[in-house]
Amino acid sequence: MGAKITPFRFLLILVVGTLVIFFSIAIYVYDVASYNLPTLELLENPPQNYATQIYSSDGVLIDYIFVERRVPFPLDSIPKDFVNALIATEDRKFYDHWGIHLGRIFRAMIKNLFSLRIKEGGSTITMQLARNLYFNQDFSLKRKIREALTSIQIEKQFTKEEILEMYINTVSFGRGAYGLSVASKVYFDKTPSELTTSECAFLVGLLKAPEHYNAIVDYDKGIERRNLVLRLMYEQGYLNSAEYIKALDEPIRLAKVRLKDKNQFFIAPHFVEYVRRLVHSDSRLASYDIYRDGLIIQTTLNSKIQQYAKEALEEHLREYQSLFIKSWNWKNKQQLLNKLIEEAIKKHPEFINAPSEGKEQIARKLRQNSHFIDSIKNAVTTIQAGLVVLDVQTGEIVAMVGASPKFINENPYAKYSLNHATQIRRQPGSAFKPFVYTAALEDTLTPFSLVECGPFSYTLPNGEVWTPQGFGDCEPGQKVTLFEALAKSINSVAARLITTYTSPLKVIEIARKMGIESPLQNVPALALGAGGEVSPLEMTVAFSTFAREGLRIKPKAIKFIEDNRGNLIVDYQKVQDISDAISPKLAQTMVKMMTGVINYGTGYEVRRYLVNCEAAGKTGTTNNFADAWFVGFTPQLCAGIWVGFDDQRISFTGGYGYAAKAAAPIFGRLMAKIYNDPQLPYKQRKFGFIDTSFVIIQQ
Repeated sequence: MGAKITPFRFLLILVVGTLVIFFSIAIYVYDVASYNLPTLELLENPPQNYATQIYSSDGVLIDYIFVERRVPFPLDSIPKDFVNALIATEDRKFYDHWGIHLGRIFRAMIKNLFSLRIKEGGSTITMQLARNLYFNQDFSLKRKIREALTSIQIEKQFTKEEILEMYINTVSFGRGAYGLSVASKVYFDKTPSELTTSECAFLVGLLKAPEHYNAIVDYDKGIERRNLVLRLMYEQGYLNSAEYIKALDEPIRLAKVRLKDKNQFFIAPHFVEYVRRLVHSDSRLASYDIYRDGLIIQTTLNSKIQQYAKEALEEHLREYQSLFIKSWNWKNKQQLLNKLIEEAIKKHPEFINAPSEGKEQIARKLRQNSHFIDSIKNAVTTIQAGLVVLDVQTGEIVAMVGASPKFINENPYAKYSLNHATQIRRQPGSAFKPFVYTAALEDTLTPFSLVECGPFSYTLPNGEVWTPQGFGDCEPGQKVTLFEALAKSINSVAARLITTYTSPLKVIEIARKMGIESPLQNVPALALGAGGEVSPLEMTVAFSTFAREGLRIKPKAIKFIEDNRGNLIVDYQKVQDISDAISPKLAQTMVKMMTGVINYGTGYEVRRYLVNCEAAGKTGTTNNFADAWFVGFTPQLCAGIWVGFDDQRISFTGGYGYAAKAAAPIFGRLMAKIYNDPQLPYKQRKFGFIDTSFVIIQQ
């Protein structure tokens, strides 16, 4: 028989057991709390990653640069309905507790203690803030204890209002949105101050599980969750009956966004990346982290002109892509296709990761994969384009399209792809001729000078004979004015100019002063744009020098940058990088001559779209129709356009590939859209210095 347990002994066992459990829990809590808690310095300066915001000059948010897409927003600008909905739903005793709510904690602990896993939460807003700032999202008892202890310290360090502001600015609303400022933009395309009571309740409802309640996957579930938040607000006195019923009846209308990439804006992806690189290379910003410090970058881009640029390209390339596909025949290009397939195989992840003995098997499989081969064909035959528009007077970039709009629309990572406005270098063809004519006019000639236009040959120093094609149907000995020669882009005249009336070195000097920075060769073929490769941006800068009466201004993409509190860091508007390139009289003369290109010459297609506005420019087509250029300007805007293919083994197949057809119409479409928009500031339709009786083309 065992010893009988007396009431005293039972009480003693109970007390000892309770003490053992209590001390065991205390030791466990002490062990958990002895490491991985945030330091005092971290508590005083909580780590928060704020997204950099990039704005157009007309106030449109065009993109974020971020680790976490979060934008700071002060509590006094946050709608009262949102704060009330948050407290009613997440922590109704927020203003009464000191970081933790013991009743909720112990109820949750009883259910979770034996599993050592968190199945039910008891978190206050402060505890959730502690988790967001300092801990990962694993559901463990250790994390919960550390979270509770940290929340107590947060309550000591900050006021309730400061805690609310930090929480609302850090919490995730799903779809890549951290903080209310970004969430209101992502879900409703509004600022927080514009949110209705119903929308505030909807966003608070997301906090429980954004992937379930975002109303995209299941609209009814999202509304059901919103209604629960509204009911809690009503029950706790934050809404009266009329307000409650009105909010319940309001439908949720989500902003239209691209669901396949929740973190991308597609207004000007290549321009955004161009700006990011500029900021990264600016030593004055070395102490800032563009991904975490929440800078505010005010750019020169005009969102309406940017949209018009995309539209002009899209309208033109849609027609041109169809025309090219109809004329391109892979049956006659089998050798090229085989090379492309082999090149693509070597870059394919399966081939790269395969062991040496298995590579040939992978290659055979890919050669027989029709989907793989079709993707190669589609990629290399997609017409690409680069376009940049500058404000003539300021040098500001007001639009930049770095690839075909179709590519941008279908590629969520377009901003990281090749920027065909700034990063490609291609021969400019006849678009380079204005620099040759500028050199010749500066030295000896006038627009009325007569130069022979018939067939031409020139013996190079090495004894080789250079015979450029393209003499405008001129007979041997026939002459034309320089005005007509430029308008009709007669190659033989440009060749005579660079070899007889000026020199390649002189042309290079002129081009350098005007804005061409790429290497140029000291060869006569430079007259036809075959002596170097240039980018659309530098060609646009150089042509804008003509329109600016000989003054070169370096292009500008940023107006100013502020920190996340609105303090000015760098003002790019204070510095004007201006230099004299050519004389005003010479620039004016060249502008007059280039109006002839559009009014009477190879740029005639511009006039199909652009009427009642003077314009000047030059077309450029390279050998075998590989590249089509048009660089032109009105009294206020200068645009450079390149059209072609990424793989230079692919080219247009006939006369439709001439720049007059392939590139010039884009300029006409674009400028027509701009000058027909009464809300844009560009109104000047005539060059102030042009004499309309300047010259008449010889017939």
